[in-house]
Amino acid sequence: MRPPGGLLEGFRYVWKRPDLKAILLMLFLVGTFGINFPIFISTMTVSVFHVGAQQYGLLMSTMAVGTIAGALLAAGRERPHITLLPVGAAIFGGGLTLAALAPDIWLFGGALVIVGVSALTFTNSTSSLMQLSTEPGMRGRVIAIRLAVALGGTPIGAPIVGWAADRFGPRWALGVGAASGIIAAIVGIRYLMKYRDLRVRIAAGRLRVSIAKVL
Repeated sequence: MRPPGGLLEGFRYVWKRPDLKAILLMLFLVGTFGINFPIFISTMTVSVFHVGAQQYGLLMSTMAVGTIAGALLAAGRERPHITLLPVGAAIFGGGLTLAALAPDIWLFGGALVIVGVSALTFTNSTSSLMQLSTEPGMRGRVIAIRLAVALGGTPIGAPIVGWAADRFGPRWALGVGAASGIIAAIVGIRYLMKYRDLRVRIAAGRLRVSIAKVL
């Protein structure tokens, strides 16, 4: 039986871990404002491209293709690396930006593939990194906090994103999601620079990225 205050102890543990705090903040941003795909796709389908249910279903399937591709990439990865988080968040934000600017439904669908791959990569990496870096005795509580952030953020963000789509248009709602990905990437980069001695340089004509410690 878990002792009273166990979850509170989990919060204290997370608060003392800058890496876990950064991961949870990134997950909150993306999960709250970015992962609102039914709103994004439905409003773009009806209000921008003026098509019906068949095209909406096709776009949702396109998103699923990206998600499956992201899952396959994750399965082939031996161990997640913390740099996947800012990279995945940045690509997620970029994919939503492309979706917001897409002039037709076909380019919009192509952007959704990018969004699907990056969203799965990001969310899967947050789970794996938190499980691998947490002490066994605290793992259950930390994962419970992660689930609360991941599942609790979307209902908070959905009305905000829906309001933006209704007030300013679906493309602006996608812009809100894109901004959440970019801000999350900045949070991740700031953590790496402050706590992992992130270094970016060009050597032999190639971009090299290094950090002091591997999670």
